[in-house]
Amino acid sequence: MNNNDMMEREEIFSKVLRAGRRTYFFDVRATKADDYYLTITESKKFTNDDGSFHYKKHKIYLYKEDFIEFKDILAEMTDYIIDEKGDEVISERHQKDFKKEENNDYNSSKSETEDTLKTTESFTDVDFDDI
Repeated sequence: MNNNDMMEREEIFSKVLRAGRRTYFFDVRATKADDYYLTITESKKFTNDDGSFHYKKHKIYLYKEDFIEFKDILAEMTDYIIDEKGDEVISERHQKDFKKEENNDYNSSKSETEDTLKTTESFTDVDFDDI
């Protein structure tokens, strides 16, 4: 009977986000007192030299008393990143792939992106002054 209770606790509510080599598992679990909390597990896939692979996992435990502040800070951080850098991915790897695909347009696209970022930064400064 205890084993069944434990199994039910493990699968109260779950969602999975697959993001490239990373997978994020969001799981609602129950405490011994039968209150709920959230675990967020990041699982990252690594390829070994012989072609096989392994996963590294990191887990965050989030309890109800921290939900509001956690959500607020997460929203603030994600909004800040989008405000500062836009929602387009900017990475060395992304730019190299982009350069291969559209070699001729790379320089003009890069300067347009930089102009957009400068504009976004000036808007962000105004927003912070208003706060």
